[in-house]
Amino acid sequence: MAIELTPAAAQRVETMLEKRGHGLGLRLGTRKSGCTGYAYVVDYADEIRSDDKVFESHGIKVVVDPASLPALEGMEIDYVRTNALNEGFEFRNPNVKESCGCGESFSV
Repeated sequence: MAIELTPAAAQRVETMLEKRGHGLGLRLGTRKSGCTGYAYVVDYADEIRSDDKVFESHGIKVVVDPASLPALEGMEIDYVRTNALNEGFEFRNPNVKESCGCGESFSV
């Protein structure tokens, strides 16, 4: 299964990389956190390790470490603006079984 970006998310990542001046794409992972188990980790991908899984979506590389992959497979990442002040990535993850009330963490 793939990890995909919507066109809006891909455009946002491209803009962020251009402003930064370097980077190979978006690095996506998980870390243990919160009351339900995991939180998303989003960063720039400055390198691709030999065991990383790389997906390409709308011309943007999405790099995932092997330990995070089972929790993220099949996910779609969107970039949404709810109003003039609130914007950010939205994760649509079919693997999530439960989320905490504050939205900080999830379980698979």
